[in-house]
Amino acid sequence: MRAGPGPRPVAAAGLIVLAFIAFISLGLPDGLLGVAWPSIRGDFRRPLDSIGALLLAVTAGYLTACFGSGYSIARLGVGNLLALSCAVTGISLVGYTLVPGWWMLVVLGVLTGLGAGAIDAGLNTFVAAHFGERLMHWLHASWGIGITLGPLIMALGLDRYQSWRWGYLLVGTAQILLGAYFAATASRWQIRPAPDGSSKPLHATHPAACYSETLAEPRVWFSLSLFLVYTGIEATLGVWAYTLLTESRGIIPKVAGFWTGGYWATFTIGRILAGLFTNRVGERRLLRASLAGAVASAAILAWNPTPGVGLAAVVLLGFAIAPVFPALVSGTRDRVGERHTANTIGMQMAVAGLGAALIPAVAGVFARHRSIETIPVFLVVLTVALFLMHAVVGSRNLPRARTPG
Repeated sequence: MRAGPGPRPVAAAGLIVLAFIAFISLGLPDGLLGVAWPSIRGDFRRPLDSIGALLLAVTAGYLTACFGSGYSIARLGVGNLLALSCAVTGISLVGYTLVPGWWMLVVLGVLTGLGAGAIDAGLNTFVAAHFGERLMHWLHASWGIGITLGPLIMALGLDRYQSWRWGYLLVGTAQILLGAYFAATASRWQIRPAPDGSSKPLHATHPAACYSETLAEPRVWFSLSLFLVYTGIEATLGVWAYTLLTESRGIIPKVAGFWTGGYWATFTIGRILAGLFTNRVGERRLLRASLAGAVASAAILAWNPTPGVGLAAVVLLGFAIAPVFPALVSGTRDRVGERHTANTIGMQMAVAGLGAALIPAVAGVFARHRSIETIPVFLVVLTVALFLMHAVVGSRNLPRARTPG
């Protein structure tokens, strides 16, 4: 179904640019943490795996905001929700630099997640209502730009000012200014009704099964497991690459920050290229090649025959996994069937958030009690598991639950 009438072309172009900037800013905090963590835990005298508490706090806020986004948009409107969310995110990030205790930083992490989740949901809702899939793809590529710049900003702050607080202060201030601009343009961020005048979401063209039916499908649980493991892989290397390179492999901080940023840079490039060539190659073939490349890259990272090869493996893994998430989302209908698609996609997003928090935290526990070098070995296990799980999900022999009636 085509989207309803949107803003005028000139106004729409301005909103699109602002949406892209907002998604860049959404990725920045995610990129800051991995580089900042060694300094943060040093200042607060925390063990290596304490990062799990902060990741879980952010995820709790994010999931809460995502699940409540429909109600929030209905009550506040997209523009006001974006303004409030950016303000909350910015204040919490600036608060990171001011609090004297670790528990206070964790509490602020909940606010960071709330703001980020609302920004994500609000912008996705607006773009889905007004624009096509191409702009949605570039919107998410903007997040990759932000998470690429995050490590570079933090590395610059650590190099010039010897403080992790500088990076959070800069990004938090930018979020507050962005929130002010959203507030000034709030009236232009209106969701138009569908052409038939209905209030249903534009994508809701087929009735969905009830959740009890969807949860009875083995294919649904396998599909959820794909997202849990995938986002765990993506987040684990993003969070721990800098620590691995500096504390275990002796790479100087400036160089480690560059290559950590390079991980997200190749991730972004890979996603853009995948969007351009997926129709020629085919999604299934592209996904199989990506997963095989991820296994090989993780194995090289764990092997680390020379420092240069180990550094190259970081960026190769980013490039390899880039197409996986959008390809898995696009293939949901094929995996679980039409009736279960809507329910499954929602659950996949929630599970993806949990995977991005839980699996890096588990990696931190292994690193603390064994060695930081267990992290790349852990990534090998995860990438192999993801490859095999995708093969199982794609098998025609995987059973389906009986549909009532």
